[in-house]
Amino acid sequence: MAKGMREIKRQIRSTQNTKQITRAMEMVSAAKLKRAQTAALASRPYSDKLREVVSSIATGGGSVSHPMLQSREIKRTAYLVISSDRGLAGGLNSNLLKKLVETIRSKHKSADEFALFVIGRKGRDYLKRRNFAIRQEVVGVPDSPKFSDIKAIASAAVQGFETGEFDELYVVYNRFVNAISQVPTISRMLPLDASEFANKSGPSAQYEYEPSAEEVLNVLLPKYAETLVYSALLDNKASEFGARMTAMGNATKNATKMISQLTLNYNRARQASITQEIAEIVGGANALS
Repeated sequence: MAKGMREIKRQIRSTQNTKQITRAMEMVSAAKLKRAQTAALASRPYSDKLREVVSSIATGGGSVSHPMLQSREIKRTAYLVISSDRGLAGGLNSNLLKKLVETIRSKHKSADEFALFVIGRKGRDYLKRRNFAIRQEVVGVPDSPKFSDIKAIASAAVQGFETGEFDELYVVYNRFVNAISQVPTISRMLPLDASEFANKSGPSAQYEYEPSAEEVLNVLLPKYAETLVYSALLDNKASEFGARMTAMGNATKNATKMISQLTLNYNRARQASITQEIAEIVGGANALS
């Protein structure tokens, strides 16, 4: 009985230590989630203004055109996958990557029909274990990412479409809804939908372009596409911290329940031990009398 009580006390101490860790991780993730949401909001004015200028050129009524606005026959598809570098975030990465693999296997008959660009260690390792070839990868993205952290891979993916190496480009990420809801998303990024630029209401600014609208569009459209990638990265970061905060919160609650149950078991075992000792004392006293 004493051995069983010592084992229960050891389990209680171990669970209490785990609870302290999960509670600390929950609080850290909550703070990082707030910063990630702030960063996502701070990036919007730049992307909104860039979209306004691109929209002004694309809907100017002239003969301005660009390959990034034109659909073509789909022969090869690129996927830019955004995952996290660390786990302990519930099913955040696994749900997204399972959806990606299902999409690839349903749309493509051979590995020659698609290419993968991967951000994040979890996505890279998951795809490599399943023998998918990765065109380019980036790992170790900081918790507060800058555009320079993923500029190389974003530019490579966008340039691949511009040069005709790929006929469409999808960005694969977790869309942030709130701390307990993140939606695995596979969204077509290129070619850009020209109709989106046309759906504007209210007054719009008039611009004069030097040297020409075509030259400006050639510079801005790739930057706009890269900005979409960065926005998806910020969204995925917020999703990561929200999922980890929720997962660690659930782990803390489960640890609390486990400690309560173990404490109850310990008290019952201790009570049984005391009762047994009293019975043995009474029995011994009766034997002597």
